[in-house]
Amino acid sequence: MYGKNVTSLDLSFNKLYSLEGVENFPNLTELVVDNNKIDDSLILSEMPYLHTLSLNNNRITNLDLLVKKIKSKLPKLQYLSLLGNIACPNELSDSEKDEEDYQRYRYFVLHHLPNLKFLDSRIVNDEEWIEGKRRGQYMNIARPKACYSLSAVEEKKENKYNTPLPHKFRNPDDHQGIYSRCVYKYTGKQSEGNRFIRNNDL
Repeated sequence: MYGKNVTSLDLSFNKLYSLEGVENFPNLTELVVDNNKIDDSLILSEMPYLHTLSLNNNRITNLDLLVKKIKSKLPKLQYLSLLGNIACPNELSDSEKDEEDYQRYRYFVLHHLPNLKFLDSRIVNDEEWIEGKRRGQYMNIARPKACYSLSAVEEKKENKYNTPLPHKFRNPDDHQGIYSRCVYKYTGKQSEGNRFIRNNDL
């Protein structure tokens, strides 16, 4: 009855898994759904007047997918907040993330949503907007899905022999090469490998 008259809606702390029913508020300009259980299956309705969307503390992990949905359904959006989601990397939600991770995230979002004036807890400045437009599309971190062919027990047994060192001592005069496996976890942090790649190599 009153849906068309509502312009601001706060649905925080309701254990929501979706935004089903929001389409009954076609004139919304502000939507706050903090502290719910909304994940990557989120379906956004067409909201042509919405300028503020707050999705803090939900279960969103796929930033690329969310940005595409927002770009398609919310053309007037200017204020967006995603704090507390895995898709928004920062030190408060993940101790393994740092300011550089968060800044790359901002560049990526601003590249796809250039009309934003406010992202999370900070105003979008001109420098960020320019940098996001220039190289923000390359800032999203793609992680391969975990795929294991061995069971946990077999994996543990297999890793028992993973070592870069010889399995036995040999005569120092024996220079035969040795090949083995080494368990190494690459996190990508503090890597400087990309600084050797020139523009003409891309």
